[in-house]
Amino acid sequence: MSRYNYKDEYPKKYDIIVVGAGHAGCEASLAAARMGCQTLTLTVNLDHVAFMPCNPSLGGPGKSHIVREIDALGGEMALNIDATMTQIRMLNTSKGPAVHGLRAQADKERYHEKMKQTLEEQANLDLKQDVVEELVVEEGRVKGVITKTGLFFRGQKVILTTGTFLKAQVIIGEATYNSGPNQQYPANELSKSLKRLGFELLRFKTGTPPRINGNSIDFSALKEQQGESGLSFSFLSSPLEEEQDSCWLTYSNPKTHQIIKENEDRTPLFSGEIEGVGPRYCPSIEDKVKRFPEKERHQFFLEPEGKNTREYYLSGFSTSLPLDIQIKILRTLTGMEEAEIMRPGYAIEYDCVASGQFDSTLETKQVAGLYTAGQINGTSGYEEAAGQGLLAGINAALTLKDKEPLILKRSEAYIGVLIDELVTKEPKEPYRMMTSRAEYRLLLRQDNADLRLTPKGREVGLVKDKRWNHFQNKRQELEEAKKFLQNNRVTPTKEVRQQLQQYDSGSLNQPATLEELLRRPEISYQDLAAFSAELPDCSGEVARQLEIATKYKGYIDRQLQQVKKFKNMENKTLPKYLDYQNMDNLRQEAREKLSKIQPHSVGQASRIPGVSPADIQVLLIYLEKKRRSKEGQDD
Repeated sequence: MSRYNYKDEYPKKYDIIVVGAGHAGCEASLAAARMGCQTLTLTVNLDHVAFMPCNPSLGGPGKSHIVREIDALGGEMALNIDATMTQIRMLNTSKGPAVHGLRAQADKERYHEKMKQTLEEQANLDLKQDVVEELVVEEGRVKGVITKTGLFFRGQKVILTTGTFLKAQVIIGEATYNSGPNQQYPANELSKSLKRLGFELLRFKTGTPPRINGNSIDFSALKEQQGESGLSFSFLSSPLEEEQDSCWLTYSNPKTHQIIKENEDRTPLFSGEIEGVGPRYCPSIEDKVKRFPEKERHQFFLEPEGKNTREYYLSGFSTSLPLDIQIKILRTLTGMEEAEIMRPGYAIEYDCVASGQFDSTLETKQVAGLYTAGQINGTSGYEEAAGQGLLAGINAALTLKDKEPLILKRSEAYIGVLIDELVTKEPKEPYRMMTSRAEYRLLLRQDNADLRLTPKGREVGLVKDKRWNHFQNKRQELEEAKKFLQNNRVTPTKEVRQQLQQYDSGSLNQPATLEELLRRPEISYQDLAAFSAELPDCSGEVARQLEIATKYKGYIDRQLQQVKKFKNMENKTLPKYLDYQNMDNLRQEAREKLSKIQPHSVGQASRIPGVSPADIQVLLIYLEKKRRSKEGQDD
């Protein structure tokens, strides 16, 4: 029973209530409102909408793929970073296109302001500042939320995007206190409310580096890393034209490591002060030194936090050491001998929902109509959070419209890989997306996210006419250029052979299509103009996609065949709430895992740790018997 009076009810009733306005909350809110649902977004502090409490950047391999998928589906993150970024680069260019990743530095304040303005101007969306303390649930279904001010907001669906705020605790050396990121109010009561509803909560940890006063840094001693021209995140944006800010590179050294080792007794990570499990792929500097004693130095990047501040983020230097030790080790770095810390690095512990308690739509199993998205689901990173928020908002809205949910398959999107792994893998540490997690990564490139997902965004109602027309024009341009390459041939004349020599390409002994010429690694789409005056004048984006599709055709065809087999298993759907405990031929471990996760298909069941190939055969036999029984009834 609630400790609040239900008579204190806000007069307006909402279709969807989003709790939190971080990266997950913003995408969930905008998706729901743009799909026609009356949406309320409640956040602890309106001055921290879409706030970046950690690194002032978006993207990188795997993460950039998610940002582009959000954009292709009609989300906001890519448009927002393009409007507020101070630098952009393409990473992993020495490797294949599957792992290329855009990365952009954000002006943190402008990023927040632009996203807040977008939410404020969005029809069907109310943005309010208040602290949610309790979920109202009746007969197993969510009815709304109660805030710290005592108001009851009624909603048919509630999406929790609480980030690292649930029972949050900041740790800096011996200093420990209840706080969300950046001195914000923690959500202690909401964590208790979830426990009362029967949710299993895990304790995770993340951290952030100190922020350095740029006036105290000797940049002349550091290696400069500049941005690149001609790049943008959104398929609708033009490349950044203004002058880009630089990042700077420095390293730790034996003296740095020695100070850390000498102060191990004051390190919360090793003293037992920190209970939560941290991200393996983003360890603190003290953890790096302990785990990799053979390594003589670790790399750090100084990243500017914005145009109107001199604060620099020291990427790679995450720490929870006491502030006096932070200062000592910081000043052992080249170029940082007189560095001044403006904000100390800190660790933050928080509660999150253990996997197995939500399904592939991100709706919880314990409470109907309640969705969770972002770091509350055990992920790390702005991009992973935003991708979940978008899908949660879409699925909550689709359910209200009595439509089928949008579940992205692993073969369709990185967001599909992310959610599938959260449902099936039971992460024991903050989950981070990497390209290695996607088995079909050559098909899931960041350059073709629109071709994969924009039709789906159009179908659910998020992709509006401007984006749809842009997409159709690009798709038509791509198809016409592809046909031209396939239908136009080059004969092995003397002039053609000479031209090929200029490109350091092998000779031509028989007629070949332009497509066959483009398969040569050294020939680009633009180079084909030397062999055909009528070559279509494609945009750089279309030309790049043509090159990838042509040069990697054999590998792509092979992955398409793998996807075909994958879909056969995915299409074998399992009934919801199937009683696995009464399937005698299943092993006990499989019964427990399948009962907890309730996979939606045989394919998903096969990815659950502890479910063996023999168990999958039992499920296949069950489905076959069910099919035959149904056919017998139909006869």
